[in-house]
Amino acid sequence: MIKDWTNRNLHGDPVIWFIVIALSALSILVVYSATGTLAYNQMEGNTEHYLFKHTALVLLSWLAMWVAHKIDYRYYAKLSQLALWVSVPLLFITWKFGVNINEASRWITVPFINQAFQPSDLANFALIVTLASMLAKRQNNIDNIKESLIPMLLWIGLICGLIAMTNLSSAALIFATCMVVMFIGRVPVKYLAMLVLIGVIAGSAALAIGQRADTAFSRIESFFSDDDIPFQAEQSFIAIANGGTVRFAPGKSQQKNFLPHPYSDFIYAIIIEEYGLVGGVIVLFLYLALLYRGTRVIALSERTYGGLLSAGLSFALVMQAMVNMAVAVGLVPITGLTLPLVSMGGTSQLFVGVAIGIILSVSRGEIEEVGTPGTNEYRKDANVEYA
Repeated sequence: MIKDWTNRNLHGDPVIWFIVIALSALSILVVYSATGTLAYNQMEGNTEHYLFKHTALVLLSWLAMWVAHKIDYRYYAKLSQLALWVSVPLLFITWKFGVNINEASRWITVPFINQAFQPSDLANFALIVTLASMLAKRQNNIDNIKESLIPMLLWIGLICGLIAMTNLSSAALIFATCMVVMFIGRVPVKYLAMLVLIGVIAGSAALAIGQRADTAFSRIESFFSDDDIPFQAEQSFIAIANGGTVRFAPGKSQQKNFLPHPYSDFIYAIIIEEYGLVGGVIVLFLYLALLYRGTRVIALSERTYGGLLSAGLSFALVMQAMVNMAVAVGLVPITGLTLPLVSMGGTSQLFVGVAIGIILSVSRGEIEEVGTPGTNEYRKDANVEYA
């Protein structure tokens, strides 16, 4: 009975569904543990406040994922173009008039519902989808600089530059993702050098007029200093050391009381403290499996757009996860990037759900629509692009 229900309602790659469910379940457990003290102090002893709030957001993100995976992924191309145009003024408004937290204006408050919204999440998502569409439509003319390359470079430079004025790490991540997508999309390497130049120009301008220059240089300087270990990094290292190799102690983290943002930026340290190094490796493996399942569509897909779209979104999610985990163990300077599917968040969880839903839609489309060559299900028009 359960199998029949899942076959009717949950389509696409079953491994991706398993990964999402596993990471979401872990997220609820770890966020509940990491926010216990915070909730007790802020909510007059109601330690379950953030548990219920986060669980509701997880369920809402699942709903967004389910709806997104039921829609033919080819329709997202036109929607992303509209979202990209909308995100430009939103990013500018956020920079000038947004809610300032920790010396960065990354949020705007949505009227009526009084919910904070981070426009960079929308811009990130829209840029990847639009870039995949542009590359797919230009595959036969990919060497044409004026018609093919310049429009993509302008969009990447504009969006990354606007994001970098308030969030340099997110801008660097989306820029790296665009580099990967363009490389997969057969853009010649010599032209990718032009993208690097655009990135340097946009990044320099963002640092000059934006809000994060001092913070970025300070974090880089602290990372390379042998004498000055940032407080967050020090507490993260202690949490990891407490975890040891093998441990199963849900809710028994000690460093959650000292580590800043243990429920978001440094949640991976809490995972290792409560579940040991083995637990941390399992989480790492789940993200690598998500990357593999999302990018294998490139080899299986009969449509260029589907392969680029799935690979781009998969790289964006997993690269962010890798940076977050690398920060926790001290491999890279401290950033403000969260752990997708695990960290407590707001609207960002909904965009992660939509992104994974689109990846599932691509895998569903290839399984159900293209079929296997030589069978009655095989579509001879599989190369037709809706993008």
